[in-house]
Amino acid sequence: MISGVPHLTTALKGPLLHLEEHLLKHQTQVETWLREQWLITPAPFYASVDLRNAGFKLAPVDTNLFPAGFNNLNPAFMPLCIQAVQAAVERVCPHARNVLIVAENHTRNLFYLESLETLRQIFEKAGLEARIGSLRDDLTESIRVEL
Repeated sequence: MISGVPHLTTALKGPLLHLEEHLLKHQTQVETWLREQWLITPAPFYASVDLRNAGFKLAPVDTNLFPAGFNNLNPAFMPLCIQAVQAAVERVCPHARNVLIVAENHTRNLFYLESLETLRQIFEKAGLEARIGSLRDDLTESIRVEL
């Protein structure tokens, strides 16, 4: 059974730093605080935040409104991803039935394209028709990319 909060894994070895121990010890309070903040100011539908862990402090260093990396999600957490999309769509646009994912204009990075395809699949499994599109002026017809 999958819990409501994923257990994250890392390649790092060794003892936990004081900050990490503190966050784990107070996980419920941290989750409660985040939930309260999101009620005041809802998080964007689609964004990611890069965090820097210095061992004694944790700080946001970058916010991405067009994040990638969906292809790196642990497949075991896919039901949670689908549930999160369903909840977000219900909150933001409950009558939505279709989603257009707009790709970056200038990318040849296959990992980025794999990420978009994974995101498209998550939307489809959440019950939405999803397509990947582009705003490039030079595209006049669909193109197929083998991943």
